[in-house]
Amino acid sequence: MTATRILVFGNEKGGAGKSTVAMHTAVHLLHQGRRVAFLDLDLRQRSLARFFSNRAQWAAANGARLPHAFEPHLHDRPASLLEAPEAEAKRAFDRALEQALDGADFILIDTPGGDHVLSRRAHAAAHMIVTPMNDSFIDFDLLGEVDPVTLDVKRPSIYAETVWNSRKQRAVWDGRSIDWIVLRNRLAATEARNRKRVDERVHTLGKRVGFSVLPGLRDRVIYRELFPFGLTVQDLSQDVKPVALSMSHVSARQELLALMQALGLDDGDGLRACG
Repeated sequence: MTATRILVFGNEKGGAGKSTVAMHTAVHLLHQGRRVAFLDLDLRQRSLARFFSNRAQWAAANGARLPHAFEPHLHDRPASLLEAPEAEAKRAFDRALEQALDGADFILIDTPGGDHVLSRRAHAAAHMIVTPMNDSFIDFDLLGEVDPVTLDVKRPSIYAETVWNSRKQRAVWDGRSIDWIVLRNRLAATEARNRKRVDERVHTLGKRVGFSVLPGLRDRVIYRELFPFGLTVQDLSQDVKPVALSMSHVSARQELLALMQALGLDDGDGLRACG
């Protein structure tokens, strides 16, 4: 048994914000003094891996002292695992996970859009699955099917079945359960009829299949403009400020802290104040 916590960021639809939430969660944990490992299973795009590569390069070039996560070795050519036999892909994942378990308090796994053996393997290993979704029925369709006339929830959909199967596999392995959190990302600032409809269906399905619903991250420019530097708003200070600081950064930090607290990932010290 290990005390290491495995967090999987999953959703079979691209563009929902998995990598964004994963990188902000990782940096938050690093600033809490936790040892963090990550696996980027989006083997073509590798946004999370690029974020941490950018972070190391920016810190070295600017003499900045920043906490860093480490990436265990998955494969010399990670993208080749997309075409590899399932047994080979599973072995590669298991070796990397074992390496991460040796030196991390938290392991964060970013999964691709779509179904793949590596993604299924990661989901089954999770202690917590975090599923970001945009505020639309297009994203909800991966979680549940609605009646086209009444918009009533008819049944769980493909990704909900993936999580259900992962929960069963995890129970077989060690008898432990998997917490499932759905994050409502990019919520509109104003109330709208469509938002209310989606909200009602998400909560209905959550009660049916067993996930909790939390507010996620708004669509803020700051979350995107810091990516090339490998930074998040939590890194910003008088010594680390590749962009001009503003009140919007304070709002973003407060939003992130609220999310980390809701996920149970904050030790109570809060985020450092800008400057």
